[in-house]
Amino acid sequence: MGFIAWIVVGAIAGFIANQIMGSREGLIMMVILGIVGGLVGGWLAANVFKMGSVDGINIESIFIATLGAILVVFIANFATGKGRMGRRMS
Repeated sequence: MGFIAWIVVGAIAGFIANQIMGSREGLIMMVILGIVGGLVGGWLAANVFKMGSVDGINIESIFIATLGAILVVFIANFATGKGRMGRRMS
């Protein structure tokens, strides 16, 4: 996939993941999370589930990249303590 296509899919996936997860990241971070999510989602889809890939600007690529971005946001929030419910620091 071309560099521009990765950015477009990453931006779309990052935006959707931010909306689903309730994150409020900036534009650059949203695109980065989407691109990383595309890499993670593409790798998982191809190597673990033996289906689909992120290989162009299409619905399947956006869906896989979005799932990967949601996973990346979830792990990042959990690692930084933002995802732990019920704990408040006073």
